[in-house]
Amino acid sequence: MENWKQDRIGAAVRGENPMVLAKMKSGFAVIGDYQFLPGYCVLLAYPQAGSLNDLSLEDRKQYLLDMTILGDAIQNVCKPLRLNYSTLMNADHYLHTHIEARYDWEPEDHKRRPVCLYPREDRFSEAAKYSEEKHGEMKQKLQEELIRLMKLYY
Repeated sequence: MENWKQDRIGAAVRGENPMVLAKMKSGFAVIGDYQFLPGYCVLLAYPQAGSLNDLSLEDRKQYLLDMTILGDAIQNVCKPLRLNYSTLMNADHYLHTHIEARYDWEPEDHKRRPVCLYPREDRFSEAAKYSEEKHGEMKQKLQEELIRLMKLYY
């Protein structure tokens, strides 16, 4: 049923990844499987690369630009206090960046800490799991804003 999760990039290329917001010049912008902090998205590099350093200088520039355009869309739609960008490839060994919206309503003891330090049971709870019913409208707005911004910047 969710076989697309085994190869998220390949599924995006084939049009089978339901989390895709848009194809950008450097990859695919996707909304996160869990919306613990609303607006959480990921930029998946395509063509697939092992790291940012594996890209040519021009491709690096494009990836970083796309990363911030996706961040602008999140900023404009979700109105977070700030955004965190995390390019971590410890678990998935391909270039991707997590864009995490941070909010004023977060508990004080977590505001200055990385999102990954929240309890796992909170971040990956059933309540935080993406669903069209709960998050579909936000996804649609993110997609529309991202497409609008890509037209401006490209």
